Amino acid sequence: MTQITATPTAAHAQHAAPTLLQRFRRDQPWWLLPLTVVAVLGGFGLYVLWTAFIESPPGSVNHVSESGPYLSPFFSPTIWRNGPISPAIFVLWSPLIFRATCYYYRKAYYRSFFLDPPACALGELRHRDYHGESRFPMVLNNLHRYTLYAALIILGWLWYDVFRAFFSTEAATSGHLWLGLGTGIMLVNVILLTAYTFSCHSLRHLAGGGLDCYSTARFGMARNRAWRALTRLNVNHPMWAWLSLFSVMLADVYIRLLQHGVFIDPHIVL
Repeated sequence: MTQITATPTAAHAQHAAPTLLQRFRRDQPWWLLPLTVVAVLGGFGLYVLWTAFIESPPGSVNHVSESGPYLSPFFSPTIWRNGPISPAIFVLWSPLIFRATCYYYRKAYYRSFFLDPPACALGELRHRDYHGESRFPMVLNNLHRYTLYAALIILGWLWYDVFRAFFSTEAATSGHLWLGLGTGIMLVNVILLTAYTFSCHSLRHLAGGGLDCYSTARFGMARNRAWRALTRLNVNHPMWAWLSLFSVMLADVYIRLLQHGVFIDPHIVL
């Protein structure tokens, strides 16, 4: 009988020391992630309320966050600029509801804000009957697939804002193309927002879900290719969610600083 022994390489692979990231994930307290999510999402919500309704009150001179060719994503598209209410209210409702009902963000705030459950391998802290999302207010999460359409429209406007910033009237008077730090920030922001929107579970299902056989469905193979492409984005949906959250806030902060004259946007005109 031939005896098989483990090679030093195989033994080393089986008993390799954990990496720094693995040790951090293993040793961190369970409450660290929920606390971080509460701080970040809560801070983002407070900032949105401040920038849209306090820093930019209706009727004020600077009631829209914009500077030169740059328009904040919180105010795009600008509707009823001089109305009695902040124009942000016509825009913010769709992306905010889209994020609030997002499948990934549901997991984040269920665990962090409601401790339901607080983390893996931890039991429920609340002992109530489980009703899922069949009762108010959680039943409103079913609006996610519908707010997707509104979010896509807003995303189209944001791409138009980037195009308009690159080919603004300021650039037209002395050249052809406006290249500034602001245009770079706006472009990165809309790319990240696009990645987040197109990695959405609902859009992935809309493209290729509900089919038993692609080959027999109308446009089945085209839908299959779209579904595969969206699936590759969907794998990193949490990452796109967080990165786009920070980028949209960064874009508004940068434009507001320009608006208040804190510094001048570095740019060149080609």
